[in-house]
Amino acid sequence: MNREEYLKSIKDVIYLTECAVNNHIPTESRINKMNLEELHQAAKDHMLTAVCAMVLESAGVIKNEFTQDKAKAIRKNTVMDVERKMILERFEAEGIWYMPLKGSVLSDLYPKYGMRQMSDNDILFDSTRADDVRRIMESLGFTTKRFGRGNHDVYVKPPVSNFEMHTSLFSEKEEKKLWEFYNNIKDKLIKDSENNFGFHFSSEDFYIYITAHEYKHYYSGGMGLRSLLDTYIFLTNCGDSLDMGYIEAECGKLGIEEFERQIRNLAMHLFKNQPITDDEHEMLRYIIFSGTYGTYENSIDNKAARYGKGKTAKIKYSFSRLLFPIKESDRYYKKYSSYFPWFYEKKSRLPLLFFYRLGRAVTIRRKKSVKELKILFRRK
Repeated sequence: MNREEYLKSIKDVIYLTECAVNNHIPTESRINKMNLEELHQAAKDHMLTAVCAMVLESAGVIKNEFTQDKAKAIRKNTVMDVERKMILERFEAEGIWYMPLKGSVLSDLYPKYGMRQMSDNDILFDSTRADDVRRIMESLGFTTKRFGRGNHDVYVKPPVSNFEMHTSLFSEKEEKKLWEFYNNIKDKLIKDSENNFGFHFSSEDFYIYITAHEYKHYYSGGMGLRSLLDTYIFLTNCGDSLDMGYIEAECGKLGIEEFERQIRNLAMHLFKNQPITDDEHEMLRYIIFSGTYGTYENSIDNKAARYGKGKTAKIKYSFSRLLFPIKESDRYYKKYSSYFPWFYEKKSRLPLLFFYRLGRAVTIRRKKSVKELKILFRRK
């Protein structure tokens, strides 16, 4: 599928999605013009095959690939809902405070169960109880995939369960301003009425959080259409009751007020089938090609841009990939010391870490390093 064919299929995905979430049945004439095989690939890139399957079925169109994806989405949501219930019951029994995040909350707002496809479940919890959470997860049959690195631990369980257990909402490395704003977020959380240790955001703070999360992705590697749809679904369900003055003020503190306005307008215009502005069209193209067509490229370009423009900036960025903190007061010291414990056990070993990382870059990580350099120094 070339770029032109991909864009056509993406337009079809957007049309079907708009029909699905607004309870419209797509027209037969429009469906007849669709290449369903290419449509499936485009929808898959943005995790929208289930919603497309449901709306196609409403028009009497049954396609095996879509039907299978819908069944898988419903199955995965069902399994993870059951798993999440068991996990939170254990948290309640052991007195661990928690808050479900993002998809597990948003999925309930969609018109049909399984319409929002889930990649994982995210739960924020008391970071001082990480060892207890690991014990609980493993006792429930989960395998620890990552622990004690970054701002979330990862637990998996066949056939489909994937849980990211967050000790904080953002990491220092991803975005310092967001991390600082959300570092002590528990003070702003609201206690659930139906349990002893569960919390939730206010509607305004939940919207600010998902917008900040989208902002992080947008300016790192890019965000897809599903995130844009999440914004539309949330605003359609809760928009009339939101205190927009508070939202704008808090987004201003985060430095994302312009992004929030743009993403909100684009989502509402796009999924209401209304005209979009030139600026919104430019943002939409970036989002469209943040799937299969360029997430990694976007990530490299955006990171390198922090060092300025031109070859000198690119060289600075390349060199920075081999640097590491040497003082405990440094921002990423804890992160790197957990990744490379042997080197950090003794200060005298730290100089060797530079050569170790350089060696990895040209041996076991050679393909990735070459790909990154090709992207960085490509001709545009």
